[in-house]
Amino acid sequence: MMERKLVFGVAVGVAVGACVVAAVVVGRRVKSRSKWKRVVRVLEEFEVAGDTPVRRLRQVVDAMAVEMHAGLASEGGSKLKMLLTYVDNLPNGSEKGTFYALDLGGTNFRVLRVHLGGQRYLSLEHDVERQPIPEHLMTGTSEDLFDFIASSLKDFVEKADDPDQLAARRKELGFTFSFPVKHASASSGVLIKWTKGFSIEDMVGQDAAELLQQAIDRIGLDVKVSVLINDTVGTLAVGHYQDPDTVAAVIIGTGTNACYLERTDAIIKCQGLLTTSGSMVINMEWGNFWTSHLPRTTYDIDLDADSPNPNEQGFEKMISGMYLGDIVRRVILRISQESDVLGPASTRLLMPFILRTPSMAAMHEDSSPDLTEVARILEDILEITDTPLKVRKLVVKICDIVTRRAARLAAAGIVGILKKIGRDGSSGIAGGRSRTDIKLRRTVAIEGSLYTSYTMFRDYLHEALVEILGEEIAPHVILKATEDGSGIGAALLAASYSS
Repeated sequence: MMERKLVFGVAVGVAVGACVVAAVVVGRRVKSRSKWKRVVRVLEEFEVAGDTPVRRLRQVVDAMAVEMHAGLASEGGSKLKMLLTYVDNLPNGSEKGTFYALDLGGTNFRVLRVHLGGQRYLSLEHDVERQPIPEHLMTGTSEDLFDFIASSLKDFVEKADDPDQLAARRKELGFTFSFPVKHASASSGVLIKWTKGFSIEDMVGQDAAELLQQAIDRIGLDVKVSVLINDTVGTLAVGHYQDPDTVAAVIIGTGTNACYLERTDAIIKCQGLLTTSGSMVINMEWGNFWTSHLPRTTYDIDLDADSPNPNEQGFEKMISGMYLGDIVRRVILRISQESDVLGPASTRLLMPFILRTPSMAAMHEDSSPDLTEVARILEDILEITDTPLKVRKLVVKICDIVTRRAARLAAAGIVGILKKIGRDGSSGIAGGRSRTDIKLRRTVAIEGSLYTSYTMFRDYLHEALVEILGEEIAPHVILKATEDGSGIGAALLAASYSS
């Protein structure tokens, strides 16, 4: 009897133990499911808030066209600056000779020599040299900076293979100066403010082209600064040189901007403006575009508040390479705060801009079965280790949402430009236009690593273009990747403006 009781007691103990273990396992599973549900909810909320259905994209198109119109009507009438460049003579392929370019837009500058043969070439023969700018010159005087640049230019010019070239007629140079400038002509412009680490106080309010010309003259170099542009105008020049149907240019890289060819009679804020061609290149500064139709999320709002320029460059912060990686980081951070599916909290997730867009693109385009590149980047950059496959898939999904939205909004911006000039297949917004011939070819030159190097971004942009324009019109809108607008484009414009 005693033995039976003992056996019964052991059996009961084992059963109770098994029940406890089962309860713990079930409890863990329920808890795990609950955690995962929270993660999925964060992702779904983000996806819904940032959604870009074609209806919304068309609202962005209309808003872009309206803001362009307002920016042309009056100074300060729009978030778009719509700056006059006074460039009205784009290269057409007939240019001949050797021309120079100087590209100053950061801590390095480049000098180029481009050889033109009087007909269109897809690839141009050119020589180029890059030179770092000593740090002390970035905060010194304008004379010191430009004397240094002119000296480097002289060395480059004198390295020309043909000594007879040095004695030939005066050389023409295009100057790409990628800082905020107010133009007075195609070859002159006053610096509004410095960016990118430069702080040369005596130069603000001065004509950048004139200061370069004075330095060139001081050194005894026979070179004329023929044109002053920014990199986007240079991209349009390269596009137009290769394809006469090019009507606009867009840069989508670390930053973003667009310019296009506008009729002079549509530039209301400068009435009586006359150009030989009847048109002028307008620098939109479209990174500052804003409309309530843009799908802004809490992550965008936080990014903007933490940025050095809150309430500015709203469009740029949603579509350019400078910011996409950081939006992804912010979503991952929120997930780590909601749940421990990413493991122990990583302090790296708190560091703004630690996840750069090239790393984000590498995760997004990881095609390995186990997403090994995703695991490596999470570990190396964010110190998130041992992530299960489903978490890696989640990270890829976040990258996809951010990239798809950016590309689709960029597409809407491009169609907005085409709509403004009546080249989108509709009646445009300018009065008196007849419906555009649907089969009329129009080309947009595009430059920047986000478009040229990020396949998923490019595919999403093209897909959105077809959705917005429709299958009848989209095949007649050509997006053409160009190279080195800031260098070759400046030399081409020096050629088209050569005396």
